[in-house]
Amino acid sequence: MSNINKSEIDKSLGIAVKTGKILFGSNSTIKSAMTGKVRLIIIASNCPRDKREKIEYYCRLSGIPYIIYPGSSLDLGAACGKPFSVAALTIRDPGGSDILKLVEGGENV
Repeated sequence: MSNINKSEIDKSLGIAVKTGKILFGSNSTIKSAMTGKVRLIIIASNCPRDKREKIEYYCRLSGIPYIIYPGSSLDLGAACGKPFSVAALTIRDPGGSDILKLVEGGENV
């Protein structure tokens, strides 16, 4: 597990949602991981096991970095400013966020 704390992820994620290109949902995350055209994937700690295993598998195959978010899917949705739970999300373009720099420090892949 990486040593990135939750507040740093929340701050960077909020900026990425406002200025970048983000896809929400575990199904779209799996499809994106298969294509390999993403910069980062974030998975909630309570993401369903089968979906989480598929996402991690395709991330390893495609060489995509991923973060296991330390909160629940409701926390991840709230960090993104969404009124619903988010089990997983894909960052295609981080915009003005420094979230990719956070990942370089501590990597889970």
